[in-house]
Amino acid sequence: MDSQRLKGQKALVTGAASGIGRGIARALAQAGAAVVVNYIGDSRPADEVVAEIQSAGGTALAIEADVSREDQVQKMFQKAIQAFGTLDILVNNAGIQRDAPFLQMTLEQWNTVLSVNLTGYFLCAREAAREFVRRGVVPSVSRAAGKIICISSVHEIIPWAGHCDYAASKGGIMMFMKTIAQELAPQRIRVNSIAPGAIKTAINRKAWDTPQAEANLLKLIPCGRVGIPEDIGSVAAWLASDDADYVTGATLIADGGMTLYPSFEHGG
Repeated sequence: MDSQRLKGQKALVTGAASGIGRGIARALAQAGAAVVVNYIGDSRPADEVVAEIQSAGGTALAIEADVSREDQVQKMFQKAIQAFGTLDILVNNAGIQRDAPFLQMTLEQWNTVLSVNLTGYFLCAREAAREFVRRGVVPSVSRAAGKIICISSVHEIIPWAGHCDYAASKGGIMMFMKTIAQELAPQRIRVNSIAPGAIKTAINRKAWDTPQAEANLLKLIPCGRVGIPEDIGSVAAWLASDDADYVTGATLIADGGMTLYPSFEHGG
């Protein structure tokens, strides 16, 4: 297998300063892509990701943007294309949670989650697709004009009490992805999703950072371990490559078997 299967390609990963986004940015860089590390707020974590990539011989650039803001998304893409010449890969990863029981959930919580997790994906995918169509296929770089990968969640399938805004956003990502995949396929743009299960990141630290918490979580994961960001990064690197050229409109579930309904292992 070619370890540099993304050589010569340019990628933008939203929410890449930490967690799954960081793992994906590093994996794409290891596969040879130059990577834009999108972040919001404190620049230091994003600068650390850039430094990690550069120290390993790769190319990376940190760009701040709130993905829920159209003007900021457009400026981010302008800066990225100015720096790298074009883009070949977008990984829509930036996401947030504002958890509350349904009866106590506020409109602000609902709107905030949907604006980042769903509207942000729309805004970034639209800018990326416009660049892919403008440039077209460059056979020496990739068989596709461009690749869009949406980071969804097992909660596009599994209901999650107390998180209806988050689950709704992930269910929305599923149909958003499939619809634009259908529409953009004739332009040789591939659009897919990855649906992670439980991954050790800061956003869900309480679910795994003590032995008891991890033991409880493992009851939901048949393979017997909690995932790490590198698990998702390796899937993203494959999905962005020409090895996956015939894959579009698909959600690849990377969850250690969480969606296999382990409570039914012994007949329910």
